[in-house]
Amino acid sequence: MKVEVLQENLQRGLAIVGRAVATRSTLPITANVFLGTDKGRLKLAATDLDIALSAWVGAKIDEEGATTVPSRLIGDFVASLPPATVRLEVPERGRQVSLECARNESTINSMDAEDFPRIPEIKDGVSLSLDPRVLRKAIERVEFAAASDDSRPVLTGVHVKTDGDRLTLASADGFRLAVSELTLAQAPSEAIEVIIPARALRELSRLIADISEPIEMRVNQQRTQVLFQVTDIELVAQLIQGTFPNYNQLIPAEYTTRCVVPVDEFKREARIAAIFARDGSGIIRLQMQPGDTMPGTLKVSARADEIGDNEGSIDAEVESSSGETAKIAFNARYLQDVLNALHGKVALEMTSPSSQGVFKPVDEDGAELDDGGKYVHVVMPMFVQW
Repeated sequence: MKVEVLQENLQRGLAIVGRAVATRSTLPITANVFLGTDKGRLKLAATDLDIALSAWVGAKIDEEGATTVPSRLIGDFVASLPPATVRLEVPERGRQVSLECARNESTINSMDAEDFPRIPEIKDGVSLSLDPRVLRKAIERVEFAAASDDSRPVLTGVHVKTDGDRLTLASADGFRLAVSELTLAQAPSEAIEVIIPARALRELSRLIADISEPIEMRVNQQRTQVLFQVTDIELVAQLIQGTFPNYNQLIPAEYTTRCVVPVDEFKREARIAAIFARDGSGIIRLQMQPGDTMPGTLKVSARADEIGDNEGSIDAEVESSSGETAKIAFNARYLQDVLNALHGKVALEMTSPSSQGVFKPVDEDGAELDDGGKYVHVVMPMFVQW
């Protein structure tokens, strides 16, 4: 293989696929990046067997071929090179890659491309066209609520389901639930219901941060793999098999107290309270007090017996069927996570201190907001002595 490629293009491609390189694996070659010629361009690919990333960059191909090299080594090396043309050469049946750039020359030990795991190609199945801006917002609103341990594998993923021209993403870890809906430009040819690993969607969210053209999502006929494709980049993930819990029954249909506050103020008070909550079992207490003629008040507090306590107040629009002050407590991290996913104003709805709290983005008039898709976040409360 003989290839010439611009340093900045090679660096960008390596940075993209490097996110899929295996950090711990019994298969040493998965710590490598695949480099190969493909229809007049240089293809880079990496996989940890759960997700696979491929990127294509423009290059001058003098001789076809393919090889694999250690990801970390070539990534650090190329990133340190000057902005010039990089020449890569691999002799036939050779076990080393020669790289030249400006006045730098190096050789890197390689492994045969034939031994690299095959990157799945999904040609059939059901496809969707997605707006990258709307999709990224939906992913950022749900992926953090997925479970991080593997005791229940289905909860480490995001449940993705279509219903006509509506696409719903949902995640839960047993203590909280996040559900985001978005509208499709066109309904798919058949319904889709799959569980995509949350990690795969996090990587997708990073990849599409600066992309404006539509993203194609394709699920294979066997419902075992999903492909996300955008110009010059492909991400393939193995789907999680199993049945996702029926989360609709966890979302209360009514409430007795509703509190609407600016997200930024709520976030600030929660951040302050979290400092004290660190030494107080990580608990933040909320008290919602309706006002008669004046605005109501949301009090955000935390205390640690050996450290001290803190209480902050925010003007709020509080509706209460009883007219009494409502109280509820949440895990500090869970509260901050949902507030970090929101902007503008948020409504907190509840029925009792022992029932789940429901967070929804709302507009200036307090009506549920549908900015490209509806969102609801449910958090189980902490039990405290008031």
